[in-house]
Order: sequence, then C-alpha cells, then structure tokens
Amino acid sequence: MAREFDVIVYGATGFTGRLVAEYLQETYGTAGPKWAMAGRSLSKLQEVRDEMSIAADVPLVTANSDDPASLAAMAERATVVISAVGPYQLYGSDLVAACAATGTAYVDLCGEPAWMRKMIDAHEATAKASGARIVFSCGFDSIPFDLGVLTLQEAAIKRFGRPAPRVKCRVRTMKGKFSGGTAASLKATLAAAARDPSLVALLTSPFALTPGHSGPHQPTGLIPEYDSTIAAWVAPFIMAPINTKNVHRTNFLLGQKYGADFVYDEMIVAGLGDVGKAAAEALAKINPLAGDKGPKPGEGPSKEERDSGHYDVLFIGLMPDGARVDAVVTGDRDPGYGSTSKMLAESALCLVEDVKGAGGIWTPGALMGDALVKRLVAKAGMTFAAG
Repeated sequence: MAREFDVIVYGATGFTGRLVAEYLQETYGTAGPKWAMAGRSLSKLQEVRDEMSIAADVPLVTANSDDPASLAAMAERATVVISAVGPYQLYGSDLVAACAATGTAYVDLCGEPAWMRKMIDAHEATAKASGARIVFSCGFDSIPFDLGVLTLQEAAIKRFGRPAPRVKCRVRTMKGKFSGGTAASLKATLAAAARDPSLVALLTSPFALTPGHSGPHQPTGLIPEYDSTIAAWVAPFIMAPINTKNVHRTNFLLGQKYGADFVYDEMIVAGLGDVGKAAAEALAKINPLAGDKGPKPGEGPSKEERDSGHYDVLFIGLMPDGARVDAVVTGDRDPGYGSTSKMLAESALCLVEDVKGAGGIWTPGALMGDALVKRLVAKAGMTFAAG
C-alpha cells in the first residue's frame, strides 16, 4: 500500500534535523519527493519551518520518543523515516521497533555501536519478516568509510581478480567541529558502559556488529605510529571505533566480499618527520568531546563553519604480492553536519527511488552501495575515486 509520505524527517527541530529539512527544501522543494517534518511540538515545528525558509505547505507531524503509539502512527505514514533524535540509546529504540513492525524503512546517523547491536539482536528478524530496511550510520559515521572501502575493493577485484586483504584508511584532512548531539551520544555510551561493564567488550570488538562471526586480529589504531605506506606519522582517529565495525558488518552482509582474511584500520595523518611524530603523540592525548564546556545538544557549528569545512580520506589496499590500489573520498562541507545532513537525506531518497532490497538491518554499503555513491556524487558534494 502506498504511503502518504516518501520521507518524514523526525527530529526536524534539532540541529541536524533542521539541516536535513533545509537541504530537502533547497534541493527538491515540494515538487519532488513528498516529505514532512516531525517532532514533539507542533508550534516548534512551525517555528523551525518559518526560520529555515521551508515551504509553508510542507506537512508537520507530531510524534514523541516517549509515546510509542505516536511513533508507530508516524512510521505507518512514511516510506522512510529519517531519525535525527539522539542519543539513540536514550531516545531511539521505540522508533526502530515501530519501523521494523510496520515495514517502514529507516535511516539515522547513529555512532553508538552497543545500541546498534542491541537493535540487531532485538529487531532484525522482525524487519526481515516485515520488509523494513533499517540502515544505521548514514552520516559521516560511517558513509565515507563504508563506501570508501567498497569503492576500493571493487577496484581491487576488477584489477587483480580478488579483494585486498589489507586495507588502511588514512584521514588526510578534516576540517569541522563536533556538535552537542555528538558529545551527548559519546557521554551516554560511556555512562552505559560504566553501568554495565559487559558493554566494554562489545565496544572494543571490531566484530561487535557481526553476530556469530569474527575474523582475523585487527589493529587497534590506539597508538601513534609511523606508517611507511604513506611515509608519515599517524594518530588515533576518534570515529574509528564505529566506522571499523560498520565496515566489517558490510563485509559480513555481503558474504565476505572483502575476504575472510580482511584486515582494516583507520587513523588520521599527523605529519612528516619529527614534527609529525610530535603531532601524532599530541593527537593521541586529545579527546575533543571531553569536559563540560563543549556544545550542548541542539548546538553545533555555524553556517560559515559548515560551509568552510571539508575532508579528504585515503584508502590503501595492499595485495599479498605487494601490489597496491588506492581510493579517495572527499566532501565539500564540514563532515559532521554540513556533509552529514546531505548524506542522511540522500540515503533516505536512495531507499525511496533507487534501491528496494530485502528487509533487515543493513549498512549503507551492503544495501545501497554504488547507487548511493552515484547520488552522493551527483547531489551531495562528495567524490569517490579509485586508481
């Protein structure tokens, strides 16, 4: 049965939700996909619609994370629900349950692996039965990395007849700030681990999102090192603990397309020589989300900061005989918000217009793959290149 809306943006009054709504308005208006804004307060939704210069005829839907019936009613009206209401471990579980039960597709920007595993265990069977396509991590964590590895491995298979068993991800440049929502998600994760120490093993395992499957030992990426592959010092990358798990889940869902011997890590490039070494050691000691002085939920970088942000990520595939294949992913906005809002919107539209697929709990790479790459290149200011 046809749904009333192609897409509902849930959490449209929050920082990221506003950006998603603004992007849909500016890119598609109201003549394209049928979309609506959703949140707890009708008056707040009206206020945001006016503030963001969104068309007055964009419908508004009220739904609340503490009212499961309202979430189910919202899910039944949409082909895809975009959820920008986090931390997901605090506010997201009932919506995933509602989408799984009603056969509604779902995308979010989650970087909370323990919660994601909980949702996989609780709802994957239901989603498969209902046809709901649930896709976590459709923002900077983890689309550039998930699709970057997919781009590289497809190039390796085309060139060498097999995937690269060792892939290194090296973040060469990244300009952008974290928002209050990101900080809140990390703090909620740390608080949950403090209450339940069993979560620590899940948070530290690269195979936390591949139930019943593990693989070869993986680099931790926690210690600065000199990487002879790029002749530079590299440091721990704060997004690696979630991105690596999603990359391994994609490999798992694609039937080991990257190989059963696949080894992957992510680190950030600090620089060359002694200066690079000192920078790598300094970066390893910094937690940009620590303390209480950072932004609060609902806060984030300004438009000028978002527009001036960017990122450049190198992927290096190493073959057993010493051959090498590279891929590069770039984005033209700050990674966490300017670029993430575009990735989130286009992921939802990819599920509406380009990709059907079976129900289940997916990754962007495993379900949308090349179709999403094409969308992001055409619409979202990103590039994917292998050579």
